[in-house]
Amino acid sequence: MMLVIPFIFYLLKVLAFIFVPLVLAMFIALLFLPVMRWFARKKLPKVLSIAFVVLIITAVFKIGGELIKVSSQEILSADNHFFQQAETKIVDLVVAVEDFFGVTRMQDESVFSHYFKSDNMLGNIGITIDFIGNALSLTLTTAFFVVLLLSGAMNFEQLLNSTLFRIKYSSVKAFRRVEKDIIKFVQVKFIISLLTGLGFSLACLFFDVSFPVFWGLFAFAINFVQMIGSIISVVLLTIFALVELDPSGTLLLFILTITGVQALMGGVLEPVFMGKTFSVNIIVILVMLMFWGYLWGIPGLILSIPITVFIKIVLDQFPRYKLISSIISGKNTV
Repeated sequence: MMLVIPFIFYLLKVLAFIFVPLVLAMFIALLFLPVMRWFARKKLPKVLSIAFVVLIITAVFKIGGELIKVSSQEILSADNHFFQQAETKIVDLVVAVEDFFGVTRMQDESVFSHYFKSDNMLGNIGITIDFIGNALSLTLTTAFFVVLLLSGAMNFEQLLNSTLFRIKYSSVKAFRRVEKDIIKFVQVKFIISLLTGLGFSLACLFFDVSFPVFWGLFAFAINFVQMIGSIISVVLLTIFALVELDPSGTLLLFILTITGVQALMGGVLEPVFMGKTFSVNIIVILVMLMFWGYLWGIPGLILSIPITVFIKIVLDQFPRYKLISSIISGKNTV
């Protein structure tokens, strides 16, 4: 075991370009498996069923693309006065941080020339191109695996039955339970993230903060990174709001508003809708975020909690592993 486990983790890291889209496709396919079974009961050909599911996924990507297009137009249509004001505020903030930490620059060197070297521009462009290429490759590979899983070419249920559950009749029941719980988890997470993004957009509109669509999309996307995502969205939007809002009662009220939205969605509604089945210990969350983030980067951060919840739900099917499941959920094991 001491040799096999590190080797498995090594394979997961080296073959991340295969495992990341495969795991992502697994969760997407689980969402549509009940629909596929309903079509099968209606005697609809599998080709048409898969085409219908692909059409739904395409429509979701189309809506997301249109929202990204609108947010891009928001940023591009901003006038020069806004960017000049933003540059002034950023420079003042950087200078204040430098004074606090005792950082010194050359007398004639500006903040941007010091921290954003011109010789790094080509490198930044290369990084951007690589990121777009990796995102496109991930999307296409995930779509390919989704089609394979839904078509039955890769039978995920049979794989679990033959490796984990073993006993035929109980394995079907256990798989249905795992499927139902994972679907509930993904649906609740999606809805909570959507409401969080909508709340951020409305807060920006109410307080007249620029780029409300962009900040709504950002909050929606990063909210899938458990715990850390909510902190990042609030901190970044707060720093951005410093450009347009006076550092007085208005800014404080805006910060309280977006913090309240995040607390309401992540601290109140999400635990209520998830229930005790999906409760995960904070320490386990942090460990899993670091572990999967190290293995798979940003996709690992997004998939870390769904993978952890999946492991916990599977362990719940076996009484002898209740102790491990209780540790993951943070319950009293005594």
